[in-house]
Amino acid sequence: MGATTLEGIIAYPVTPFSPIDSSPDLDRLTELIDRLVRSGCHAVAPLGSTGESAYLDDREWHAVAEASVSAVAGRVPTVVGIADLTTRSAVRRARFAEQAGADVVMVLPLSYWRLDEREITRHYTEIADAVGIPLMIYNNPATAGVDLSPELMHRLVERVENITMVKESSGDIQRMHRLTQLSDGALPFYNGSNPLALEAFAAGAAGWCTAAPCVIPDLTLGLYRAVRDGDLDAAREVFYRQLPVLRFLLDGGLPTTVKAGLVLGGLDVGDPRRPLLPLDEAGTARLAELLAAAGIRTFV
Repeated sequence: MGATTLEGIIAYPVTPFSPIDSSPDLDRLTELIDRLVRSGCHAVAPLGSTGESAYLDDREWHAVAEASVSAVAGRVPTVVGIADLTTRSAVRRARFAEQAGADVVMVLPLSYWRLDEREITRHYTEIADAVGIPLMIYNNPATAGVDLSPELMHRLVERVENITMVKESSGDIQRMHRLTQLSDGALPFYNGSNPLALEAFAAGAAGWCTAAPCVIPDLTLGLYRAVRDGDLDAAREVFYRQLPVLRFLLDGGLPTTVKAGLVLGGLDVGDPRRPLLPLDEAGTARLAELLAAAGIRTFV
C-alpha cells in the first residue's frame, strides 16, 4: 500500500449536470476541479454526498470518477467517495476508483437494516482487503443511518492495514477529542461538519473535508493557514467571517446551495438532480447577501 498523507482543506466538488439532458457535464466538472486545485486546496474528494453520488447510475459514477482523477492530474491527492448498501457493490466501486488512479477511497456505510459492529467490521475489512490504496472511514449517521463510535473506528484502524484515517461528521466535537485520546494523537482524523471547523482543528483534526471551497476558497484556506501558524486570533476572525455562509450551505442542502453559490461566483454547473430542486429566488438572494457580508464578490 502506498503511503498517502492528507492534511489541510479537502475540497468536495459538486457534480455538474447538462441543462440539455441532465447527464454529468464532465467539462464543467473538470473546470471546477481545476479551480479548486489552483485555489490551493490540499486534496479533492469527488463523489461524496455533495457530488450527488447517490443519484448517479453506474455508468455515470464511473465517468465522474475517471474525469475527476484526470482533472486533478496528480497535483494533489484524489479521494473518491464510496457509499453503497451492499459490500459487493462497495468493493466493485473501490476497485474501480483504484484502477482509475484514486489515491484514497472514503467509505460511508449505508444501511437499510441496522448494522451491528460485527457487520460493520466485516464490511470495512472486505473493502480494505480488496484494494491497495488507503481507506478513510466516514461517519455521518444523519445521512447513512449508521453511527460509528470513536472506539469502533479506532479499532478498525488498528486492526486493518489499509484503513488509515477517519472522517467524523456526526457534529459531536467530543468524538474528535475521543479519537485523539484513543490514539494518543496518532490517528489522522478529518472534520466533516462545517460549523465545527475551528473547534475540530483545536481538537487535533488533520484537515477539513468540505464543499465550501467551491464558493469561498480563500476563507476556508485562510482558516487552515491561521491554525497551522498558531494564530488563534486570525483563526477566529476568518472563521466567524465565513460561519454564516457555512451554516447556510449546510442548512439548505449542500448540492442545492453550493450549486447556487457557484452560479453567483460565475460558474453555472446546472441544477441538482431531482428530487432535489435548485435554490429558490429568496434563498439565492440571501446567499448573495451572506457572501457579500463575508467579502466575497458575486457576478449575478
